Amino acid sequence: MKLSRRSLLATTTAAVAAGAVPAQAAAGRAGTEGGGRRLRTGFERLAADGYALLDGQRVGVVTNPTGITRDVRHLVDVMHADDRVDLIAVFGPEHGFRGTAQAGGSEGRYDDPATGLPVYDTYLKSGAPLADVFTASGVDTVVFDIQDVGARFYTYIWTLFDCMEAARLAGKRFVVLDRPNPVTGRAALGPVLHKEFATFVGRQPVSQAHGMTVAELALLFNAEFLDAPVELETVRMSGWKRSDFYDASGLPWVPPSPNMPTPETALVYAGTCLFEGTNLSEGRGTTRPFELLGAEGIDGRWAAAANELEMAGVRFREAYFAPTFSKFQGKTIGGVQLHVHDREAFDPVRTGIGLLVTAKRSFSGFAWRPDHWIDKLTGSTLVRTMIDAGADTDEVVAGWQEELAAFRRIRQEYLLYR
Repeated sequence: MKLSRRSLLATTTAAVAAGAVPAQAAAGRAGTEGGGRRLRTGFERLAADGYALLDGQRVGVVTNPTGITRDVRHLVDVMHADDRVDLIAVFGPEHGFRGTAQAGGSEGRYDDPATGLPVYDTYLKSGAPLADVFTASGVDTVVFDIQDVGARFYTYIWTLFDCMEAARLAGKRFVVLDRPNPVTGRAALGPVLHKEFATFVGRQPVSQAHGMTVAELALLFNAEFLDAPVELETVRMSGWKRSDFYDASGLPWVPPSPNMPTPETALVYAGTCLFEGTNLSEGRGTTRPFELLGAEGIDGRWAAAANELEMAGVRFREAYFAPTFSKFQGKTIGGVQLHVHDREAFDPVRTGIGLLVTAKRSFSGFAWRPDHWIDKLTGSTLVRTMIDAGADTDEVVAGWQEELAAFRRIRQEYLLYR
């Protein structure tokens, strides 16, 4: 039997996804844990089933560089080479499909050189304009596969929300391929967004660290937040536990955005991204974004004050650095570096609040961004006004507990994994 390149790639991909090809041969390191448990992503399970869920459908994929197989091929390249999938379009989010754009940017409309597929830009589009993009593309089914990092203000989950709403308006079917929450799915943490503060860094009342996967979020969005439900299918993972950090998956890490270089960045991001709402650097332009924080005029007093809080699982080192872009570009500034030594005990949101409190108290030059961006990030005025009033870390954290408890009750209904 003579096999075409497309048929050969399809056969190999299905065999790897189904486990017929040894994982070591397919991708080097397999994600195993006591008893040989191996995680399979939503895409791996879709491929192992011969793409039956997409049979007879003209398909478009919302994805970025994180949409890869275990052997680091992009799912768009794999599906395009497979005769069983009628893939006709790609939809790129913030930073773009191939990931060439920095924060606040996208790649625009172009034809992908590798596949010839039309790539449509979804960034900052929602509602009817995004529905028009789906209609113009000619797809019947929109597939979503992007690696999230577990924080409400990471924009890909709102790309998911906007695309679900647009697919509903355009009469398209929507399929979500699940991937791990890299910082576990154990708990929802932090303040819950108030609807009057809704932006692209938070469309709906979700806690700051949601502790959910994208498939779970899709179920939540569909039942609780969309004006009417979209025709939704989710392809869940197998072999993932809520207590798993990313390294348990055995999957390669691809930065979901330029300033999310490692899973360790994701671990702290839900708390230290709050410094985007201040005049301090959040570490953009360094090799440790969101782990390094600082400004001109800060010395060792901030690290000392932060360590006095005895935050669980983390220590703070006096640090000096010179960002190559973003705030304080080319200037040497002082601040702190976070060193997480017990990730099980570490609470990123509480830590972020403690750092804000101590920065304001130890650094006379501390200021909120004039546009009160901090309110968009935290979801209300509570954090900013309480810190300005002199509240300590425990008092600020206590301020959102009632709303968080209510969100946790809602969230529980949509969890797919134990």
